[in-house]
Amino acid sequence: MTDQETLNRVTAVVRDQLDDDEVSLTMDTVAKAVDGWDSLAHVRIMVAIEESFGIEFRTSDISGLDNVGDLVRLIEASR
Repeated sequence: MTDQETLNRVTAVVRDQLDDDEVSLTMDTVAKAVDGWDSLAHVRIMVAIEESFGIEFRTSDISGLDNVGDLVRLIEASR
């Protein structure tokens, strides 16, 4: 799976979790720049991503993420 394909799937998960079909993510997007992506939504998004991709993150893995690109790379490394 390419980074773009992973980004597309992450975007779909975020849109679903935030109930906002207008969310547009890039590799440089940070959570605070997305309306509704607060700490509670972050937990829901991470759990939904784990389920969607069939992976499991460690807390230490996700605490160091700076942007969506870091998340995409973590997903790819975890598969």
